[in-house]
Amino acid sequence: MPKPRVGITLGDAAGIGPELVAKLLSHERETVLKWCHPVVLGDIRSFRQGMEIARAGVDLVLYPSLEQVPFREEEVAFVDLGNLDPTRYRLGEVNAACGKATLEVIRLALDAVLDGVIDALMYAPLNKEAMHLGGNEFDDELCFYADHIRKRTGWEGPFGEINYVDGLWTTRVTSHIALREVSENISLEKIVEAVALAHETLRRAGLETPRIGVAALNPHAGEGGLFGREEIEIIVPAVEKARQQGFNVFGPYPADTIFLKARKEIDAVVSMYHDQGQIAMKLMGFEQGVTINGGLPVVLVTPCHGTAFDIAGRGVANVRATREALVLAARMAAHGTAG
Repeated sequence: MPKPRVGITLGDAAGIGPELVAKLLSHERETVLKWCHPVVLGDIRSFRQGMEIARAGVDLVLYPSLEQVPFREEEVAFVDLGNLDPTRYRLGEVNAACGKATLEVIRLALDAVLDGVIDALMYAPLNKEAMHLGGNEFDDELCFYADHIRKRTGWEGPFGEINYVDGLWTTRVTSHIALREVSENISLEKIVEAVALAHETLRRAGLETPRIGVAALNPHAGEGGLFGREEIEIIVPAVEKARQQGFNVFGPYPADTIFLKARKEIDAVVSMYHDQGQIAMKLMGFEQGVTINGGLPVVLVTPCHGTAFDIAGRGVANVRATREALVLAARMAAHGTAG
């Protein structure tokens, strides 16, 4: 099977993204070239700034457009978009120019995946506020990606964020909402949808029959209704429905024990709300965590951590999550795109 062609973007240039990509292509060059044919998309001036911060030299071949990249063996290609002069922003500060450039690069990269020019995209951390200032009308980047793909292709389908750390995957039924709104936003349909999303994403990464565990909402899984009835009325029926649809799913397990089953008995955890899964995952390995934009008809992967404005420019950013994201993007692309 030929190695996939993976696009790499610099993320928000005012953060640690360019530094991370420089470290990835310098310190981890052997790993990158083992897994894929890489092509970096962005402004070469921002990348050179990142190389200076990382104190890393990277052997690149510059191309004027993505269509002209030959994807030669042992070559790191760079397509210079010339869309972000480093004099227009300061490291560690939210900037509209960075957000605008980020959106331009992401649109180009998404189109390249949709058109089959590249097979997957790994992007360095983005900044939601900067993207909003730069023209993003949505609350987060995932909705931006989905909207762009829908307008390009007519695709419609469920999507959501999935996280990965050291062999364990998580997704969630509700995400960025107030805790008091979680119960009313949980439904049988949403739980089954989250299970299906986890199943399809893990299959794309090469797990033929992923084992999926569903977390309860209430303490002790509701203790037979003493601490809440969501398990009895919603979550248990949802797990049974998912089994009927052919998914290898178990639970609900109490949230304070489900991660003890992780790795030994289950491959993925479906949590009911954001922090229920994220706290455990970040304790397990914040510096190596990866986010997958699940459900989309393209492979989009990024490090779990953010732009880290507080350490931008200091040269201390840890490249491990970026490396893990690149390898996972290549793995998923090698198993083909979903549709």
